Amino acid sequence: MKRVAIPVDKGRLCEFFEKCSHCEIFEIDGEKVKSTESEIPPKKISQIPEWANQQGITDLITHKIDRKVIKLITEEKINLFIGISIDTSSKLIERYINGALKSDEKIISEITSENK
Repeated sequence: MKRVAIPVDKGRLCEFFEKCSHCEIFEIDGEKVKSTESEIPPKKISQIPEWANQQGITDLITHKIDRKVIKLITEEKINLFIGISIDTSSKLIERYINGALKSDEKIISEITSENK
């Protein structure tokens, strides 16, 4: 069983995780969505890894996220998908289930070169 979180704003993947209005959390069993819930994550980006762990999140789909938090999230054993194109959460979860999520290399480069 997987629990996949997508930070959302105005019905679509939020550009920056810490600016989302809420997270849609999908419980996935095999190739089917078993349930969906909405949770409000902490606004302090440094608290997101602990919050995600408490929610039982196994996977996190993001567009951009502070690179300092990447290590904290992976230390919680949460799979992180970064640089994902902005779209509706239903389309993104469908791509996730089908193994078709693709990262934008330009976004990855922006994140990894920030504040070096």
